[in-house]
Amino acid sequence: MRTSFLVICLLVIVSMSCKHEEKNVTGGKIVKDYSVLTMVPKSVTVHQDFPATIQGQRVIEVRPMINGYLQEIYVNEGDHVKKGQLLFKINNPQYEQEVLTAKASINSAVANVNTAKMEIDKVKPLVEKQIVSDFRLQSAELTLQTKEAALEQAKVALANAETNLSYTILKSPQDGIIGMIPYKTGALVGSNSSEALTTLSDISEVFAYFSWNEKQLLDLLSESPGVTIEEKMKNIPPATLILSNSAKYPLTGRVEMASGLISTETGSATFKAVFSNPAGLIRSGSSATISIPEVKDSVLVVPQSATYELQDKRFICTVGQDNKVTAVPIIATSSDDGHYFFVSEGLKAGDRVVLDGVSSLRDGTTIIPKEVNAISYYGKIN
Repeated sequence: MRTSFLVICLLVIVSMSCKHEEKNVTGGKIVKDYSVLTMVPKSVTVHQDFPATIQGQRVIEVRPMINGYLQEIYVNEGDHVKKGQLLFKINNPQYEQEVLTAKASINSAVANVNTAKMEIDKVKPLVEKQIVSDFRLQSAELTLQTKEAALEQAKVALANAETNLSYTILKSPQDGIIGMIPYKTGALVGSNSSEALTTLSDISEVFAYFSWNEKQLLDLLSESPGVTIEEKMKNIPPATLILSNSAKYPLTGRVEMASGLISTETGSATFKAVFSNPAGLIRSGSSATISIPEVKDSVLVVPQSATYELQDKRFICTVGQDNKVTAVPIIATSSDDGHYFFVSEGLKAGDRVVLDGVSSLRDGTTIIPKEVNAISYYGKIN
């Protein structure tokens, strides 16, 4: 009797074990729950970043007009100078001698003019008394005209000599910052020298030059209000300048066209962003990044952690009404902070996407969706 009872218990346990195993086989893997977000369009601000090169609004090469030895350097590299301030002095005695020669020629010409006038004063009474003929007076008058012309030529020669002498003194043509000075005192310099004496950069305003490729330009202009390209350019949002140390420049700049042509070699057009630089913080020749904001309406936003890459394509997992997962390829751009993707193709409003654990999911997998509140979720995104 006892043996029969034990046999019956054993059969019951085996039967229960078989039923449990059959449930696991027929039911497949254990169904897990996953956080799911329903796609809701949102307005977001994205930034397009472009490498830029900084130039002052006026950059002038300071070059000598004459040949000579660099006698004096009155400024240092990096100095801020004012218009008219003395920069360099070139030594060339030839021009000083030409001034002295021209002045002596003027003195001689003045004496000749006075002599010719005296001759006329002497001849005129004689002609009136008919002691000498009119020819003598006419000859004296022509001589005076010749001497006066010689005097004017001497004055012009003096002006030219003084002009050449003035070229030995170089003054600043504008306010600005002195650049590199490649020459030292005593160096032979001239108008044909390979390098300028220095460069002078006016950086009260600076231009950040950057390039837009044809597609970027067309996309931006098509979304910018206005009819003409001038109107559209005026409606481009102010640009932000990111300095080489990753710091944002506190003042924004306006974007302007620097070239109206698209290069056939690069397929891009050159633009500039104009920034006021009252403190002189930005220097000509430096590098930076231009960041231009763009507001996009009705954008679907997903966290980057909800996506994965496969064979150079990006995928996201959607959940159907039957709670089965489908891997969907998407086209998206990254947000500025790198945490989200803005999806342009592959999703539509109302689609449900899996937010986490997508690397372990396969097409057709059944899940238990745990709906995430869209309002609170999207409220975290700027």
